[in-house]
Amino acid sequence: MIPRVLIIGATGELGGAIALGYARGGANLVLWGRDVERLGRIASACEAAGARHVQTRSIDLTGVDAALIALADECEAGCFDTAVFAAGLGDIRERGWVAEDGATVARLGLVNFIAPAALASALGARMAAQGRGSLVFIGSAAAFHALPFATAYAASKAGLARFADALRINLRPHGVRVTLVSPGFIDTAAAHRVPGPKPLMLSPDNAAAHIIKAAANGRAHLVMPWPFAILRLLDRLMPRFLRDRLLRSLTPPGR
Repeated sequence: MIPRVLIIGATGELGGAIALGYARGGANLVLWGRDVERLGRIASACEAAGARHVQTRSIDLTGVDAALIALADECEAGCFDTAVFAAGLGDIRERGWVAEDGATVARLGLVNFIAPAALASALGARMAAQGRGSLVFIGSAAAFHALPFATAYAASKAGLARFADALRINLRPHGVRVTLVSPGFIDTAAAHRVPGPKPLMLSPDNAAAHIIKAAANGRAHLVMPWPFAILRLLDRLMPRFLRDRLLRSLTPPGR
């Protein structure tokens, strides 16, 4: 059976790498993204890599109702075997600002949490009806930490992480697997726009390979690279006043 795979956020560097990984396995792909031109390039690359069939859709996830209608339309051709929610926005507080812009907070909340949660819930119900399927959420190691210079990003990814865990528990008896991926730094253009050091940075291709393997194995949570799992534990164990002081010290200059 040829798997049918949905990649939401296929125009991002990580999403594109994940799409190519599934293409090499001969999957039928449905690729969603905002950039029509980049979608076309990714689709062509996936066809050249071995995908059986590639379909694209340009969509903005801030329009959640329209995205849900589009998903229902995609499912008319049959339910997906795997869906990867790789779309995401990152942002840090503007230089000199006390807090992040409200409109930015709303946009990150929609794209990083509300839209993927709504789509996954709708798709999870369809997968449960067929008794199988896999949902993969690309979160962030930032979800483990209350980053004072990226409150909207950290909070939206934290919300996604909690939703993914709850959905996993809910759907497991119905044969649907849910995998949360919490990566550290990935070598993308967006990551390089954020000031400061980026230790243990992963290439998109390397990260994609680990994600596809984790999804295939039904892994509940993948933290990569592994030292970020230790940082998560330290955040939990550290006294609040020390944690607050450390996180404040990580704030980029001027922010």
